Amino acid sequence: MTLSLPRSADADTDTDTSGTQAWPDVARPPAAPFGHTAVARALVRRAVTALPLRCRFGAEPARGSGPSLTVHDPDAFFGRIGAHGLIGFGESYMAREWDSDDLTGLLTVLAAHVDDLMPVPLRRLRGAWVQRRPETQLNSRTGARENIRRHYDLSNELFALFLDETLSYSSAVFTSFPARRESLPAAQHRKIDRLLDLACVGPGARLLEIGTGWGELALRAAARGARVTTLTLSAEQQHLARRRIAAAGLADRVEVELRDYRDVEGRYDAVVSVEMIEAVGRDFWPTYFAALRDAVAPGGRIALQSITMGHERMLRTARTHTWISKYVFPGGLIPSREAIEAHAAGAGLRIVSDQGYGDHYAQTLCLWRERFAEQAQAVAALGFDATFRRMWEFYLAYSEAGFRSRYLDVRQLLLTEDISLGARP
Repeated sequence: MTLSLPRSADADTDTDTSGTQAWPDVARPPAAPFGHTAVARALVRRAVTALPLRCRFGAEPARGSGPSLTVHDPDAFFGRIGAHGLIGFGESYMAREWDSDDLTGLLTVLAAHVDDLMPVPLRRLRGAWVQRRPETQLNSRTGARENIRRHYDLSNELFALFLDETLSYSSAVFTSFPARRESLPAAQHRKIDRLLDLACVGPGARLLEIGTGWGELALRAAARGARVTTLTLSAEQQHLARRRIAAAGLADRVEVELRDYRDVEGRYDAVVSVEMIEAVGRDFWPTYFAALRDAVAPGGRIALQSITMGHERMLRTARTHTWISKYVFPGGLIPSREAIEAHAAGAGLRIVSDQGYGDHYAQTLCLWRERFAEQAQAVAALGFDATFRRMWEFYLAYSEAGFRSRYLDVRQLLLTEDISLGARP
């Protein structure tokens, strides 16, 4: 499954005539191993009817109260879950086999009770429903470029439709809840400024940014008088970031390089990396933190923003192929706070400041999701088919639910060299 061209000649309709080619695993329900569908039917019905949800399966009357789970095609729904677990659950939504009147609310309830959905005696059978991550998603230099391309090179125009004018694709920091759409640009600048302050980025500072996005952090740093080198693996992002930086008259202070973090040259007074560690992959976290330490000059500071999850959940997820890794972020893995600390220490770094603010990410994602829904026709006009639009809706709601349920968090961390280890060569 690739996301490079999820488009259709009938992209502006509710049908996807290219589905069999573009979305083969959505167009054709899989054949579940013998007995798996029946087990999935029993387990899922038992689990969801015990939750604060309003459930209806096929022609049965609805039962319960709360966000709805309306299953239009129970056989296909349970068959997909029986074959592929939670990947099947997401694919079933993409295939329009189930709906909800409050998708984020439904997913929040499920995320909050994720550890209770399967009876304890049956949890050891979890391996029968999960797949291992494909070796093709390994974040080697070649693999990382392909994984980044599949998400960030979809279309600059697509991202511009639901992000705010800063084109910031990471959590904002708000001053009050509920967040208002008009406050999002200022909230994104507040997030960036906190990171630049953490790293002590000011006039004359040499800053390395790992993960350019569309250039807003580089713009803010350059406006402070810093000299910025910013790295991306996305050609689409590099192109637009350069245009934005030139338009701001700051091209003489910012270099936007199409370069892997493993190929950094030189040392910098500060290093900032915003929600990029999630794309590194567990196998390469030691390399990533070693690259951070090698890039920072003695006495320099490293400011990171990272989504995090609980450590035990991270360990269970690390080798599992998930709906997100299949359709949205191939090769990605959200680290735990403990994993960050351990790998940082292994590279001779220590965490000296740590602040979490997951509620702000839920608000950010809510604004993005609402904007994306409003822009459905414009997304279709870009050539993205109905299945893609439903997938993206599920992705944004799924992510928001992770933060609302506190399954996920987001943190800003300051790292410095551990001077107790002695000076570097």
